[in-house]
Amino acid sequence: MMLTTGQLRDTLATVLDLVEREGSFDYRLIGTAADLLRGVPLQPADVDFLVRTRAEIDTFARALAAFRCLTPPTWLDCGGQYYAAYEVDGVEVDASTVETPTESGFIEARGSGPWTHFREIEMGERSIKAVAPELRLATELSRDRQDKAALIARWLHDHGHDAALLTNALDAHGIAADARAPVLAIIAG
Repeated sequence: MMLTTGQLRDTLATVLDLVEREGSFDYRLIGTAADLLRGVPLQPADVDFLVRTRAEIDTFARALAAFRCLTPPTWLDCGGQYYAAYEVDGVEVDASTVETPTESGFIEARGSGPWTHFREIEMGERSIKAVAPELRLATELSRDRQDKAALIARWLHDHGHDAALLTNALDAHGIAADARAPVLAIIAG
């Protein structure tokens, strides 16, 4: 299922209301859901939350226990993360820690990057903490998803960006100059 903006907003409201009633949940919205929420015309297939602690994954699981469990809280050795996923009104919603170390503060889902570089997006009476779009763009380029990177670049062109943050994120992923050039040209307009 590909999410619309309305479905995403409804899902976020449901999940965050339930989780916040259950306990502490310091999160960042990451992945393409973060892009869609800010207005990038992408269609995410799921909603991804990054949290700091395993206890917050357990809180997430308790809060969503009434929904279909896709993956109970589990350590994923291959990804170096504690992870849980649920289906909330037909939408896959997951939360994870990412515990593989990095010295970089400019990676979307590892290290200090998502906790330092994020934007709050107003959604009704709530603000959603979403990872910075500059970090998202670097992630998409690192995954060789030029089409998604181009859409994020167009959004950055239209809404502004932090050039130093983008450069640092691209450097953190080791994105070569030839891979950077097309998206930087879009941003420059």
